Amino acid sequence: MEEEEEKQEKHQAKSIRCIVKLGGAAITCKSELEKINEENLEIVSSQLRQAMMLGQSPSTKVLGMDWSKRHGKSEVSCSVDDFGNDAVVDSSRFIVVHGAGSFGHFQASKSGVHKGGLDQPLVKAGFVATRISVTTLNLEIVRALAREGIASVGMSPFSCGWSTCERNIASADLSIVAKAIDSGFIPVLHGDAVFDGLQGCTILSGDVIIRHLAEQLKPEYVVFLTDVFGVYDRPPIEPNAVLLREIAVRKDGNWSVVKPVLQNKNKVETTVAAHDTTGGMLTKITEAAMIAKLGIDVYIVKAATSHSLMALSGELRSNIPDDWLGTLIRFVS
Repeated sequence: MEEEEEKQEKHQAKSIRCIVKLGGAAITCKSELEKINEENLEIVSSQLRQAMMLGQSPSTKVLGMDWSKRHGKSEVSCSVDDFGNDAVVDSSRFIVVHGAGSFGHFQASKSGVHKGGLDQPLVKAGFVATRISVTTLNLEIVRALAREGIASVGMSPFSCGWSTCERNIASADLSIVAKAIDSGFIPVLHGDAVFDGLQGCTILSGDVIIRHLAEQLKPEYVVFLTDVFGVYDRPPIEPNAVLLREIAVRKDGNWSVVKPVLQNKNKVETTVAAHDTTGGMLTKITEAAMIAKLGIDVYIVKAATSHSLMALSGELRSNIPDDWLGTLIRFVS
C-alpha cells in the first residue's frame, strides 16, 4: 500500500478544481432498461462546458470532438479546419464520474456480481454483461461531452487495475488519471465490476470512486448531480418531505442537519431500488460526509437546472443565495 501511495504521489496531478458525479438516475431513465435521458445529458454536458471554460465568451464556437457516426445521423460531424493553432480547447481541471442508472444494475443484480463468486458460471457471465453495459454508457457520456468541445476520455476502473477487498478499495493507481489531467483531458470514470481480494469480484460504485479521488487529489469542491433537488429528510415523493439545505460534518465523521432546524438532526430516511447494487442515496450521504470531512465542500443538486450550473461553476463557494435549491455538506471544526 505504501508503494502505491508513493507511486500516486509521484504522479500527483496539479490542483483539481472540481470532481463531478453524474448520478445514474439523472442521466438515464431508470425505469427503462439501458435508456439514456438524452435531454438531461445534453443539458448537463452544456453546463459542464460552461463551468469548465469560465471566462470564455458565450459566443465562442463549440469545437466538437465526436467525429464518429451517430445513430439516426447520416453524416459524421468533423470540422478539422476549426482546430488551428489558435483554437481554444483548454478547460478547467475537472474529473467526471458517473453512475450506471438503468445500465449495469440489472445485469449485476440478476447475476449477483456484487456478492462475488467468480467460480460460478452465472456470476462470471454477469461480470461480463455488467461491464458491457456500463462501458456502453461511459462511451455515450464521453461522446456527449466531446460534442460540447470537452476533451473527455473514458477510463474504466477495471481496465485501470482498480480492485477491492471486502468491497473497500484496495488498489487504485491514479497515475493515468493524473497524466490525463496534466495533458489537458477530462477523465470520465464510472461505477464498474472489479476484482475483489476476498470474494472474487464486486461492484465498485461511482460514489466510492469519488471519495477515493477526493482523498488523493484534493479538489476545491465536489458536485453530485442527481434526479432530485438534494437530500431530503425522507423520500422526496412522500408528502411533507423537507429539503435539507445544509449538513455539517464533524471531525469524528458524525453529521447533523444545520438548515432547516429539524427535531431529529440526523434522522434521514432513504430507500434503495431493488436492482440497485450500490446503496442508493444513503451511500451518497455517507461518501459525501467523508469527503466533507477532508475540508472539501460537497453540493448535492438536481441535474440540468440553474441550481446545478451554479454549483458546477463554483459560484456557491463564496455565497449561497436563499433561493438556491440543493444540499451543501461541509466540515465544521
